[in-house]
Amino acid sequence: MNLSIIIPVYNVEQTLQRCVKSVLEQSFTNYEIILIDDGSTDKSGQMIDSLAETDNRCTAIHQPNRGLSAARNTGIEIATGNYITFIDSDDFIAPETLTPLMNILETRKGIDLLEYPVLEHHGSPKEKLLNFPEATYTDMSAYWLKAQTYRHAYAWNKIYRRRLFNNIRYPEGRVFEDIFTLPQLLNETRMVVTTNKGLYYYTHNPNGITQTATGKELTQLLDSHLRYLNQWPNIDSDYYAMLLNIQLDVYNATKASPRLPRMPFFSTPKLILLQLLGIKRLCQINHFTHARLKRNPS
Repeated sequence: MNLSIIIPVYNVEQTLQRCVKSVLEQSFTNYEIILIDDGSTDKSGQMIDSLAETDNRCTAIHQPNRGLSAARNTGIEIATGNYITFIDSDDFIAPETLTPLMNILETRKGIDLLEYPVLEHHGSPKEKLLNFPEATYTDMSAYWLKAQTYRHAYAWNKIYRRRLFNNIRYPEGRVFEDIFTLPQLLNETRMVVTTNKGLYYYTHNPNGITQTATGKELTQLLDSHLRYLNQWPNIDSDYYAMLLNIQLDVYNATKASPRLPRMPFFSTPKLILLQLLGIKRLCQINHFTHARLKRNPS
């Protein structure tokens, strides 16, 4: 088996058929589909059983509800392919996506991770195509920073060499698990290739974690970034501006003391900060800074 496609399933009876059909109709066929029902209370569990009965490329797994990470990890454990990819069950892939991607992996030796385009927030006014140049990275800090991978550190829209997951799993009980896990995978990665071939449709979810995150969950997101600053210390102003935005969100939600390390960008002139963050965020920084000084007068 060349490719294991892991699809976590939880109460998605309205979109599951579309997701799986988008894979089954690909011209590339050397794959297995691993469907993990994470304790669904609708008809999703019955649907994956039916799929497994009618197509031997589909495997149905049922487990108590433990969350997205646990479902992915179950799929990783039983995957038999040389490569692994993920598709969320409310998303789907475009026709003729897998053939060109697998051709790249089979003709160019040494690729550990292949990233392909995404139509973000499909079906909403925020719909946007995230495309990539044909590029090769052997320096993972360049991939993380120059390619701004921290903005699209999704588990899906990537195909991974199986060995990357030998000692790595997604963290259970944690949100923003993708941003927590991808840097760990990059530590095991020798070569990343990005391509403009193929297309992943990421369906807009108005109740998704990025729209509804609590202060605790935003703190987890910030923690995920901060733990890798030592790994990639030469960050640029764009990345730092994003981290500062997250820190501001954490502060606004929790009033917790800031933990973002001091960087040269702290002395950036206000005009440049205005260009990076916008007037609303710059005003929040002023409030954030005064609150910090008031709390720590020394």
